[in-house]
Amino acid sequence: MKLILASSSPRRAEILRDAGYHFTVLSSAVDETPFPDESPQDLVLRLAQAKAELAAARAVGPAILIAADTEVVLDGHIFGKPRSSDDARRMLEKLSGRSHSVLTGVCLIRLPDAERVSFVETTLVQFAALTDEEIARYLATGEPRDKAGAYAIQGYAARYIPRIEGCYFNVVGLPLARLQQALTELGWTEEYSSAVI
Repeated sequence: MKLILASSSPRRAEILRDAGYHFTVLSSAVDETPFPDESPQDLVLRLAQAKAELAAARAVGPAILIAADTEVVLDGHIFGKPRSSDDARRMLEKLSGRSHSVLTGVCLIRLPDAERVSFVETTLVQFAALTDEEIARYLATGEPRDKAGAYAIQGYAARYIPRIEGCYFNVVGLPLARLQQALTELGWTEEYSSAVI
């Protein structure tokens, strides 16, 4: 039974690859605009499910599809990918010196029977207080450009994050231990990982 990552995210692919999973990629882009009054938890779960369903319609089983959506949340507000450098600066100024949540919705669909497992994982992230100079220097790296919340914990931003509570890989984009539990629930076993697709 092969694994299919329904995402074009290089970070999610790297997490799976580094953990020894063998998989193929079938990207599935969906409209990520939140519905009016939609909670962050509902948003990430809905988007993960939509991505998984889109990929499932194009995939051939037997396989397990893995789709995810990650958002940064502070005071109930979703910090998506910044639209500009000024937008990234505003996000970093708000995150500075505070704790925020990173939510990842994950949906797995097993083919051909369409059995599914979905969940939301949350990690709390503490940001150090950033000076204007530190924010400007970080923006100049270009790293915040395509990252939810305008930062990458696995990159330069790591120097400004003294503490997290929860799964580190969730902040990168795919909660690995929880994913393994879901794969087991769907009947995937370790011997599948030794068969390169």
